[in-house]
Amino acid sequence: MKKQMSVIIGALAMLTTANTYAETNWGARAGSSANLSSAPATRTRENVNYKKYKTTKRTYSTKDAGDLYYTKPADRNTLYKEYTGAGSSSAAATKTTIRKSRLETVKTTVKRKYFLAHPFFQPLGGKFGSITDASFANNSYDFTINQTANLYDSADTPLAPMTGLTASWEAKSLNIKEDFSYGITDRFAVLGMLQYNSSDYETKYSTGDPTDKANNSGLNLYGLGAQWRFADTERWIAMLSGYFQHQKDTSNSLLFEAKAGYKVQTSTIYGLVRGWFIDLDTNSYGNPIAGQTPSGNPAIFYLPYNDSDKVAYIEGGLGVFSVLHQDWTLNVEALYGDYDWHNQASIKAAIGWQPNDWFALNLYGKTSLYDNANDKTLDLYYQDPTVKIEDGSGTKVPMTSLQKIGTADLDKYSETTVGLQVILQF
Repeated sequence: MKKQMSVIIGALAMLTTANTYAETNWGARAGSSANLSSAPATRTRENVNYKKYKTTKRTYSTKDAGDLYYTKPADRNTLYKEYTGAGSSSAAATKTTIRKSRLETVKTTVKRKYFLAHPFFQPLGGKFGSITDASFANNSYDFTINQTANLYDSADTPLAPMTGLTASWEAKSLNIKEDFSYGITDRFAVLGMLQYNSSDYETKYSTGDPTDKANNSGLNLYGLGAQWRFADTERWIAMLSGYFQHQKDTSNSLLFEAKAGYKVQTSTIYGLVRGWFIDLDTNSYGNPIAGQTPSGNPAIFYLPYNDSDKVAYIEGGLGVFSVLHQDWTLNVEALYGDYDWHNQASIKAAIGWQPNDWFALNLYGKTSLYDNANDKTLDLYYQDPTVKIEDGSGTKVPMTSLQKIGTADLDKYSETTVGLQVILQF
């Protein structure tokens, strides 16, 4: 049975995520949400406080100015006064000069620099926020076919089973996502999002057949949402978010997110939980590997992840955001999630640079550390109108629709994403 298979995988096969990433495809990893934020206090040379975001009234005094801000008098003589008085009770009074030094008091203020790469970021009241996220994602796994159904050619001659055939599947995706938000108040903001994907798919077979390749691109995701930072004190910060997302020709989904953090010196330690409720346009989702026979007839392998039109994902984790320097930040998150058909543990790290109050760059990477997809056996469906399959009564019928022919064992499952965010508040 010679077949020339080409992989034409639509949005259902998109297992990559854009994004804390932005990751906003809801595929195997699940989607991403906008970076939200707030920040720990940092000492600064500027004697200024963010009026809208001041969470402490502390001031400090020191005898040594060091790196702290202070004002030195232009004329040092103004630090002294001269006093004239009688030096004795004798007739020839002696003039005595006494110098008294003023106490130099050095005060520093604590400035709440509004770090835009902070996981609790949202624009302040009356301001706009923009997160432009460009990422490259790679998702891959191997699968081995175990054929259990008998297949025949048009002359009812048994075909050699495909049991033992192995293949590797890989998806590489360039994702560009824009989250644009507006702060109605300092605590509540609304947000719109869209995402462009350009994806390349490749399947290599152990039989030495030619590698199958395909690609897909376009504006595939749109969404609206709201963010509410309902707590922000000197020590605690917490927020709730909710989003509606539409993935073109695939699904509508609702995403909910809750975060809470504790501020320690120049760091915020936080926990988070996210949930997705996905309404699919079809009654299953998975990885279709579609092509055609030499005669031009369609031939399709299909590995469904779930045969339901409703899907739920949930993930939770811990993170820490730290100010390394006045302009540099570090953010690390560890996550574990149940993504319907598999569970995964992943880690994400990001380093941010913010030279002023309105612009920041955030470079990040994310990868899976553990995934039980490696232990999964999925059903395998096949369609080829030139091939016949026995039905329940033993009759041989052409495979003009997808028919289950066995299972596929998965192995070497992995997901990795690297990206750069340009973040603005204006």
